[in-house]
Amino acid sequence: MRRGINSSTAYSLVTSYLKEGEIIKSNHSNVIERLQKAQNAHDLEAFLACFAPNFQGNYPLHPDRGFQGIEDVRKNWFTIFDDIPDFHSKLLRSVVEGKTGWAEWYWFGTHRNGSQFGMRGVTIVGIQADRIEWARLYMETV
Repeated sequence: MRRGINSSTAYSLVTSYLKEGEIIKSNHSNVIERLQKAQNAHDLEAFLACFAPNFQGNYPLHPDRGFQGIEDVRKNWFTIFDDIPDFHSKLLRSVVEGKTGWAEWYWFGTHRNGSQFGMRGVTIVGIQADRIEWARLYMETV
């Protein structure tokens, strides 16, 4: 019987090796940094430039939240930037090996209705030609 590890075990393994704020760079790590910069600038076009046109995204713990293509990314992030005017993205740790990247994030801000927004978690991304082709998001509300 083959057993996998759950996301909290994977998180514990990686965070035991990387300190908060530590980023291990490779040729492909620039896209993760560009992504964060675009998020914090609320620059939707720069954000979309980080993704391949045929992008595939999924939330393994929430399969109904999956999305495909750049237009789905546009709709989702337009709504986030519009609804959370002070949205901020903090990149806690990241590493890219070959064409696969791992990043730990803290996203936070205040919704227009005054309620607080916060999500923490990990994204695993596939990178080709300095663009994200696929992503698995393990992000949860905090």
